[in-house]
Amino acid sequence: MNDLKHVLIVDDDTNILEVLDARLTASGFIVFQATNGFSALNLLEKQKIDILVSDMKMPEMSGMDLLTETSRLHPQLPIIFLTAYGTIPDAVKAVRAGAIDYIAKPFDGKELVKKINTILSISPAARESNNDESLDFVWGRSKVMAELKELVEKVASSNANVLILGESGVGKECIAKLLHTLSPRKDKPYMVVDCGSTPPGILESELFGHLKGSFTHAIQDKKGLIEAAHGGSLFLDEIGNISAEMQSRLLRFLEERKIRQVGAIKEKEIDCRVIAATNADLQEAIEQGEFRSDLYYRLKVVTIQIPPLRDRREDIPELVYHFLDNSVRSNNLQDIELPDSTLSWLTGLPWKGNVRELRNSLETAIILCKNNTITPEDFQLEIISEKDGDKNSQHGSAFSIKQSEKEAIIRALKQTGGVKKDAAELLGISRRAIQYKSKKYNIDASKFKNQRK
Repeated sequence: MNDLKHVLIVDDDTNILEVLDARLTASGFIVFQATNGFSALNLLEKQKIDILVSDMKMPEMSGMDLLTETSRLHPQLPIIFLTAYGTIPDAVKAVRAGAIDYIAKPFDGKELVKKINTILSISPAARESNNDESLDFVWGRSKVMAELKELVEKVASSNANVLILGESGVGKECIAKLLHTLSPRKDKPYMVVDCGSTPPGILESELFGHLKGSFTHAIQDKKGLIEAAHGGSLFLDEIGNISAEMQSRLLRFLEERKIRQVGAIKEKEIDCRVIAATNADLQEAIEQGEFRSDLYYRLKVVTIQIPPLRDRREDIPELVYHFLDNSVRSNNLQDIELPDSTLSWLTGLPWKGNVRELRNSLETAIILCKNNTITPEDFQLEIISEKDGDKNSQHGSAFSIKQSEKEAIIRALKQTGGVKKDAAELLGISRRAIQYKSKKYNIDASKFKNQRK
């Protein structure tokens, strides 16, 4: 009997309390009920409680107020919030303020029980450490991301090479960094190599280093990034873009764990974990003779596939509120309102650029919105095709994409005094794109000269 865990449930709706009580009691928990925050705090003083499950929106004392008081009086008590769709932003803020998690209503009782068991199986120290490492990464609530998180946490403790696959903008760099920070190597170096933008000739020197005089302009010895990652992790981003020669050199390193600097004779033994990522189809590249199969299998001891945003649309609200909260805080802005209709519209879009596109588009909308309220017209929609717009019209897009795009450009030009270069930067598009769009929509930038806001 002493092994049974004590759960305190808090909700001003007695019907929900009874449903929760029945579910949790049937699952082997000892349950205590409170209809408001004050009663909950009183119970916490009298009873041993292992976890608190509370509604977010309650009269007199809100869930956030309860979190503040509980964190002060019982700092290690884990708290899960139950939140309605409209109060998800409050729940996101609560998690950032110290709550363990939240579940959106209507919720699945089995999911709640599983979440409680998972949280209680982790020590308080481990919970605090895990929250710190994952603070800036939004996992969401989808099943595919829950499975991904479980895989990342499991793989992080090993020394196996990892190949991260996924479309552009899904968060491959974030997952790579988490693999390092959640690993025993977290206090050692984490070196990043952008294989996609580094020319082949320079990449060799960047990875393996060189000796003074080994080639023109080699005026001093240089330690390569592989050697710099000794004891830690080496992240090879866009690995699918490296040349055939670099593939051979990298394969030899992975097989022997030794490197030789350009111009050197002696080899050096290196201990580092290799994490690689790409949005390319490496198997197709192998079939076309563009990528070595032996290197591919050396890299993919463990493969992590990150799903595109369109396959986990239920995570979009949390991502939106997370980015919105970050932008408001970092730019010292007034609170920005995001109507449910706008959120519904965002959830229905294709997001071909995935999370990165969502974040960038939201930053643009924050800049261009009027009266601190974001509407669909405030987004830069260049990346959404006419076909996609038609396909998602049922999700609340009642305006013309062309008209929205034109208005966004005009607002940007007004803010920049008609300077197209600055307006393009504001909107996150190229100069060529804004030149084309201005001509397409017959926008005369000179009209906005001296109208900078």
